[in-house]
Amino acid sequence: MKILVVGGGGREHAIIKKIKENPTVEKIYALPGNGGIAEDAECVAIGAKEIDKIVDFAVSNQIDYAVVAPDDPLVLGAVDKLNEAGIACFGPRANAAIIEGSKIFSKNLMKKYGIPTAKYEVFTTMDEALEYLKDAPIPTVIKADGLALGKGVVIAMTRDEAYDAVRSMMADKVFGESGSRIVIEEFLSGPEVSVLSFTDGKTVVPMISSMDHKRALDGDKGLNTGGMGTIAPNPYYTDEIAEICMRDIFLPTINAMNAEGRTFKGCLYFGLMITKDGPKVIEYNCRFGDPETQVVLPLLDGDLLSIMQACTNGTLAETAVSFKDKSACCVIMASDGYPGKYAGGFEITREADLDAEVYIAGAKIVDGKLVNAGGRVLGVVAIGDTLKEAIDASYANVKKVHFENAFYRKDIGKRAMEVFNEK
Repeated sequence: MKILVVGGGGREHAIIKKIKENPTVEKIYALPGNGGIAEDAECVAIGAKEIDKIVDFAVSNQIDYAVVAPDDPLVLGAVDKLNEAGIACFGPRANAAIIEGSKIFSKNLMKKYGIPTAKYEVFTTMDEALEYLKDAPIPTVIKADGLALGKGVVIAMTRDEAYDAVRSMMADKVFGESGSRIVIEEFLSGPEVSVLSFTDGKTVVPMISSMDHKRALDGDKGLNTGGMGTIAPNPYYTDEIAEICMRDIFLPTINAMNAEGRTFKGCLYFGLMITKDGPKVIEYNCRFGDPETQVVLPLLDGDLLSIMQACTNGTLAETAVSFKDKSACCVIMASDGYPGKYAGGFEITREADLDAEVYIAGAKIVDGKLVNAGGRVLGVVAIGDTLKEAIDASYANVKKVHFENAFYRKDIGKRAMEVFNEK
């Protein structure tokens, strides 16, 4: 089979490495891919949002199956156009991808169908939002309606921070048109859990849970990032919580999308908070998370491509999906200065006795050498029989990967270990 994977980050590298395990796969193309992905697939310089060019490439190269991984092309209708050209795809069509593409849509969906989430109000003008904030409970959460590279959410701890967030989104347009409408919602507290799930629009199969670490610095300090590391499974996601989520959140969401004529097929990501009143939805994503994918897929005990095809074909209920009874840890190595300004062009080297998966996110080939070319450069992922073993192995291997301005958090998994120690 000829496979096409749209995207060019660490998530896509993890997907490609897992798809390669299927013996029927002859060739994988990555559009656009990156310097590290080039070790596992042929990279083609077509951007993830260049939908017409992606379709033309898929047709001319007789692609058998396409995986559209990032949010932007999904929301822009990449799956729709590939399907129209006769290319089978993993990923939702545009009318279902709106579950991530519009915060207002997803909040209204949850309200209409009784899916537990934070209380909220929607605003289309800045004056109305600022007036509402005069008496709103603080802390509060302010979200841009549309896609914003995962950065369109502000947790305002003071009223002034809330005012500033509204002005920056609606007046200064820091997120472009994504901030022309906003959601202001109740601040929830509790541990966060990420649950990716496979679905064919009828059956939902949750993957192993994970815990992301968003802040740039140790102790969950510093600026928000796209994710500095992950562990799986998440100790807060107990069997009891999993049952509640399936009953009250996962199946109701799939059923709600069907009722709206927006059948969702692909990977539906549930961002959850385990509150004192039970699990609630913080956000939906219409695709694999990054860097959650980097710890979830290595624990998948089976063939990813067959599962993806089952999601497309509506046969997920008859398809075996299981995960190893192990733990995984991903430590992101970033360019110093991220998520602000950073320098690139430093060669990335790996020692010969490296004993972990390395998923490349932001790197390119220059003069035959792999060099850093992004904020988040790569993820070092190790598996262990216990979470401690996975964490220790990941950090041992981080020391075997080198580039000049590398930085990384030293406490990935620490919170999770504290939970295990309390039990």
